[in-house]
Amino acid sequence: MLSLLPESGGPRLVAHAGLPPPGAGAQWDAILVLLPPEIAPGRLPEMQRWRDLHARGPRRHAEVRGTTLAHSRQCYAALGYCRADASEFELLRVAGRLMQQLFVNRPHPRRIAVLALVSGAARRQRWQEALYAAASAHAMELPTARASTNPQPTLRQVDVFAAPSLDTRRATIAADAGNLVRHLTALPPNVLDAGGYRRALQRLARLHGLTLRWFDERRLAKLGAGAFLAVSRGNAARDAGIAHLSYRPRGRARGKSTGRAAVTLVGKGILFDTGGTNLKSHRNMLDMHTDMAGSAVALASLVALARLKVSWRVDAWLAITENSIGPSAYRPQEVVRASNGTTIQVIHSDAEGRMVLADTLALAARDNPGLIVDYATLTGACVNALTERMSGVFCNRDSLTAPVLAAGRDSGERVWNFPLDADYDTDIESSTADVAQCAVDGKGDHILAARFLQRFLPPQQSWVHVDLASATRRGGLAHVPTEITGFGVRFTLSLLLDQGLDPLQVRAA
Repeated sequence: MLSLLPESGGPRLVAHAGLPPPGAGAQWDAILVLLPPEIAPGRLPEMQRWRDLHARGPRRHAEVRGTTLAHSRQCYAALGYCRADASEFELLRVAGRLMQQLFVNRPHPRRIAVLALVSGAARRQRWQEALYAAASAHAMELPTARASTNPQPTLRQVDVFAAPSLDTRRATIAADAGNLVRHLTALPPNVLDAGGYRRALQRLARLHGLTLRWFDERRLAKLGAGAFLAVSRGNAARDAGIAHLSYRPRGRARGKSTGRAAVTLVGKGILFDTGGTNLKSHRNMLDMHTDMAGSAVALASLVALARLKVSWRVDAWLAITENSIGPSAYRPQEVVRASNGTTIQVIHSDAEGRMVLADTLALAARDNPGLIVDYATLTGACVNALTERMSGVFCNRDSLTAPVLAAGRDSGERVWNFPLDADYDTDIESSTADVAQCAVDGKGDHILAARFLQRFLPPQQSWVHVDLASATRRGGLAHVPTEITGFGVRFTLSLLLDQGLDPLQVRAA
């Protein structure tokens, strides 16, 4: 049976201050060197082979060259060339190409050595972290139910050289969190059903000292969460719900006097999306087990922040249900009331993501957090606008735009800021309710969805909405080789840890 959670973490990351000893090549299955095209490789085992490899003609950005060292282990040796001024996304892409060649030439490496030959301590650390992130992403095997009579060894250790100040803890935790998103998103819908997801949450809560509360349908009915319940009522089982997880640091925490979280992460967890009454076509429905990727990003980001022991409170709210077809499924032209009292005219049953998020955001905002960030595979319009190479973001505070865009740039998980102007509301006016769920046509649906969601937050609440156009991409993305990308965790950690953002002060800006 498939495991609900990854059975182990990524490869161990070991940082070494110096260079590999000249005669040490036999310790590794591969030695991988990332360097600018104009730089020659430095002192390495069997140096003449590296010189010959480097001299094999003109060198181009993103090119990978490989050979085999002469000792008995036949260690794979490769040079990957990257411009010194490459963006973080491009750096990850080149690191991914280097790892791709490793796994083609040595399909099951157990231990590898990596080296970044670039000037500047900060840049070198970025390159080293990118190499580890790529190694961890390539080493991870997505869950499979295939019978295997010949289990293969997996990558156990990555030795990073010339890395005296690499933050190995954060690099490992970030890579593990991205792989957690990929694992959950890849699980088939009969494994990661609502009951399975709840069991996974219980296990993660125990492992990482989190508090878990589960709002089942009966409790949600008492809270007036009619938007969420409209979607879940078509399910065969009455096991849908909204999960609330909390991380509370030990000792004195930011926000302790007010009892509120500094950051709340909200995720769309549609475990399978048929489209409901407005049934999807076969092709559009086939991969709809991945429609819960937003909840996985929120969950994995919370786990990463808990493992990093941040000094402020963090919550996650996950909307977990299917959008099923059946005699009880909700229909166009129904009017339902959300938990904040707003009435909604249903237009299309396949716009279910904004329905479940409406109540989840409203409930999360009752706790008055400093900042809410939500993640959702919400609209095809965002994919049409950006392709799957970037994701869309919406900020309801001008002061959030710069750090959000910087987080996308610095993490390599690129985002594009879309408008959130109030005049778009005229497209979702309703004659029978406070707001229409969506417009009849699909023009600008990603913008209209964001305007719709904003109605379920109080005006003083600071908020970032992430439309996850990049949750899946054929051929992978950046350093990730699989269609399921895990996009979102690197962005979130950069936003909350690297951009000088104080979530408790955002609303005053």
